[in-house]
Amino acid sequence: MSKIACITGAAGGVGFTMVKFLLERGWNVVSIDNNFRGMFFGDDGDVSSKFDFLKEFTLFYEVDIRNEDKIYEIFETHDFNAIFHFAAQPSHDWAAKNPILDFDINARATLILLESVLKCCPEVPFIYTSTNKVYGDTPNKLPLKEFSMRYEFDDEHFINGITESMSIDKSLHSIFGASKVAGDMLVQEYGKYFGMNTVCFRGGCLTGVAHAGAELHGALNYLVKCATTNKPYTIFGYRGKQVRDQLDFSDLCSAFYEFYLNPRKGEVYNIGGGHENSISILETIEYLDKKHNIKLNYSYDERPRKGDHICYYSCLNKFKMHYPNWVIKKSTHQIIDETVASILEKNEQNT
Repeated sequence: MSKIACITGAAGGVGFTMVKFLLERGWNVVSIDNNFRGMFFGDDGDVSSKFDFLKEFTLFYEVDIRNEDKIYEIFETHDFNAIFHFAAQPSHDWAAKNPILDFDINARATLILLESVLKCCPEVPFIYTSTNKVYGDTPNKLPLKEFSMRYEFDDEHFINGITESMSIDKSLHSIFGASKVAGDMLVQEYGKYFGMNTVCFRGGCLTGVAHAGAELHGALNYLVKCATTNKPYTIFGYRGKQVRDQLDFSDLCSAFYEFYLNPRKGEVYNIGGGHENSISILETIEYLDKKHNIKLNYSYDERPRKGDHICYYSCLNKFKMHYPNWVIKKSTHQIIDETVASILEKNEQNT
């Protein structure tokens, strides 16, 4: 019999890629999404165009994950082999405007899902997308080297990036970061206390052509979208030298699948592109200009976003040690190239 997975946030970039990943491997999928991204980010974040695909190829529930009764009913109805919890409120700025809704989605809804798994299928892997924002602004306290177009860590302990041992305490997280900390801790605790196969993937920048990038979330995708469509873009702080590691959704999904094949209890991994796949805003602008002859129309606001990172790239050593078969297949430049091609193709279809 085919295995069956539950995927929350199934119309988002990570979720939609995971849906296709599992369908290609013969899985059945129960997908859950209610297009809250459209409410958060407007047209840029709207993912309702994916609903037709989900309705055709999966068992689709247009359900708010905060609906405890409905979520529990879904778990009672299906005999799941794996849970992929990707639904979230993902924006610093939006969370500050509505902290209660942000916490309700990122923390309480995660608890609802964990309780449903505990009651209905406690042995199955529970895979949760946490965030590097659980570390707050602690990475900004590390010594940095400044170059003409980027920052780098100037500490031999972080030459390969931020490790899971970094403290999440005594730092400015943003409201979003705090709600994700709560979800992260719950997922760990259900693994360690109840013996469930849970994992927190603390993502760097996770992106790809399926990303619905918006100004408040999805930095690389949104920057490329602005450049390709000649939409004005604002750089917030650090002179555009801030650095992020980029991981394509397809490589992320293969990491999730490696954990599914050999799960652990209450585990935590930093996941992203690592130093090799890191890039600054200025470097992205330069690459778009030189490779694609696309110039970004941007302005500069010297005020950085609260809790934002100056430099962040993930140390992947722990995950690669536990799952040596996992490799990153797409470079940051390849991600940008594919995103440009996808946006141009959509523009042609709409004209």
